[in-house]
Amino acid sequence: MKLFPKAILITALSVSMFTLSPLSASEFGDTYKAYTAAVAADNSADIELYAVKAYELGKAKFGADSLDTAVLALNAGSALLDNTPKNTYAEESAAKAKKLKLQAFELYQAALVIYSKSYADDAVELIDPLMGLADSSSKQDAREYLDDALDIAEKSDNAMLVADTQMAYFKMLSASRYYTRTVRNHGLDAYETYQTLLPENSMKRVLAAFTVGSIEYAEKHFDKAETALLYVIKQFEALEFDHPYLLAAHAKLVEIYEIQGESDKSTQHCMAIGSMTPWSDAQEQTPLFRVHPVYPMSYLQRRKEGWSQVSFTVNEMGFVVNPVILASKGGSGFNKASLEALKKWRYAPKFVDGKAVSADSTVQLDYTMQ
Repeated sequence: MKLFPKAILITALSVSMFTLSPLSASEFGDTYKAYTAAVAADNSADIELYAVKAYELGKAKFGADSLDTAVLALNAGSALLDNTPKNTYAEESAAKAKKLKLQAFELYQAALVIYSKSYADDAVELIDPLMGLADSSSKQDAREYLDDALDIAEKSDNAMLVADTQMAYFKMLSASRYYTRTVRNHGLDAYETYQTLLPENSMKRVLAAFTVGSIEYAEKHFDKAETALLYVIKQFEALEFDHPYLLAAHAKLVEIYEIQGESDKSTQHCMAIGSMTPWSDAQEQTPLFRVHPVYPMSYLQRRKEGWSQVSFTVNEMGFVVNPVILASKGGSGFNKASLEALKKWRYAPKFVDGKAVSADSTVQLDYTMQ
């Protein structure tokens, strides 16, 4: 029997495995078979259960310093992180997430200790446990582990391994307060490598292009964002299903073109989103691009508040037409501001039987001093 990590954090990294004696009749063998079956079935609860159990049994069987035990620790750590609650606003979820991350951290730490004893200080085998430690620790502490992993990758003379490590580095810190220009550059540099080494239809390259398009969009480098996002759309349109990033790429391009006053270009992307959306008769349409109404200056000076309810039609190309005030509070200035803003909004048109149709909608715009 060979032990294999469930998910290698750095996909270009190949961890050395050691053949074990037949264990089909043992408790460990049965547990490990249950773990591999759970992985094949993508049963996250069973993956966690049997990965942790296999690690405990394997440590007793092979010894705490065995490389096989290190592999089992990586599997268990990955399983725990995969089952960590993403929404931690509830106290119970936050407590569970903290507990699972601590358990995962200890497992990755155990794997790193074993690998450090068995391999050189700059061996690529150390990258997986280092990335696991980064993923299971605080964002502040993660930087040290990420730096160590990237340093090892850069010494490996393996461009793809460097790129994968850079992209993992970027993803772990991009949504944190530790997002810096260095972190940002790791994402861009990884994509450049993927462009050189991977074919155009490589999923890794396409997903990285979406990441880069999002970076360039956020930094208002609209030409670069457009290039990356159009490439994403081209590749995903060849699939037999609608990938979530395909819709997101269309939506970002709608915003880019509307910001630049190129409504004619955004129309095709509004239409594309509409054709991808499963519409129901009662479904409210959500704007893809909106302009905030201008608060009337005289009302601001008087600290006047209010609201406007507006009915309108979204035509076959996603434009707002025929906006009409249904009800309002606070004065005509709010109504005028609401109508002027709504005319600049863009929607995905509703589709019926494969064709775009006009649809009526309503919205309330609130004006408060907050």
